[in-house]
Amino acid sequence: MENFNKNKFDALTGMRAIAAIMVFVYHNRKYWRHDLPFVVMRFISEWHIGVTIFFVLSGFLLAYRYEESPLDSKKSYLKYILLRIARIFPLYWILLSFYFLDTPYSKNVDTYFLQYSLFYSLFDKYSISGIVQAWSLTVEFFFYIFSPFLFFLLNKNWKYCVSFLFGLFLLSWALGSGLHWYNGNPEGFLYPFKFMIGSTFFGRSLEFFFGMLLAYMMKQEKGLQVLKSLKKATLLGGISMIILTIAIAFFAKNSFVHGVERWEGRLIHEILLPVSIAIFFWGLMSEQTWVSKILSTRIFVLLGNASFVFYLIHLSYFNMKLKSYIYLPDHNFILLWICSIIIYFLVEKPLYKWCRDLIAKIR
Repeated sequence: MENFNKNKFDALTGMRAIAAIMVFVYHNRKYWRHDLPFVVMRFISEWHIGVTIFFVLSGFLLAYRYEESPLDSKKSYLKYILLRIARIFPLYWILLSFYFLDTPYSKNVDTYFLQYSLFYSLFDKYSISGIVQAWSLTVEFFFYIFSPFLFFLLNKNWKYCVSFLFGLFLLSWALGSGLHWYNGNPEGFLYPFKFMIGSTFFGRSLEFFFGMLLAYMMKQEKGLQVLKSLKKATLLGGISMIILTIAIAFFAKNSFVHGVERWEGRLIHEILLPVSIAIFFWGLMSEQTWVSKILSTRIFVLLGNASFVFYLIHLSYFNMKLKSYIYLPDHNFILLWICSIIIYFLVEKPLYKWCRDLIAKIR
């Protein structure tokens, strides 16, 4: 696999920036609803798929890097989990602490434990509180917990992996519905079904699975042969992503709802779209195209590295606070990226390095 290691997946890092930009546009689409044609607005209203791109990429990168090695021993798994905690929690905790300290913004939020633990996004009642977009970090972290075992199952047989994920899906559905039957489930723990399937790992696990499957195929001779048989994978995957996004949008009645709210749109989103994203990723790694060259440029790699910060600050507290001081015509798009790059270099990167060095000392 020396071909793919050479550039350290630079194009995939650049793709993180594209995914973050898609989510930004999606969250700000209301500002253009009177200026853009309905068809265009419907298409943009499905750009929440930027999160799906992140999930597929996470599935691929963790499976490619770790496989089931964290299962080698309790210590290996502990260090793996601590590294994953260090990856997402410190910056989130810093931003959340500023939010809670700024009482004019947080005065109605008192679910401190749920917010700091990220468990808040398992409850429909609290899912739009605090740093709203951090719900996806909960989804990510549940994947981190299960991923070594999932790759172990995938190495045995992909059907075992899918069966396990389907079992988790049924269990979470049963828990939410059972609590609703028992006491009404007033806080909406894994309930209603629409919330569970769209905002939790148990409903969105296939997005990670297809990323893992790509990593598995790249490491197996037969799988690699199948991938190499795909001609113009970048073009095939890219066009498929666009067509499938349009197909999802087709099931939305208007610009204020999503195509994934219909079961047809949800099936496309959870099964077909991740496949097209995985094919596109394969193309970025295996082909020299103008797309891979652009995404591998220093500016896109930089933006990709800062994309986690951008994702956490482009909405909710940081963005609202920034708007109270300065609000530019581009809805602070460029300013938010500048802030993201600064925070990445001064806070996120050194903090993660410090945590990583600390974890490495565990014997």
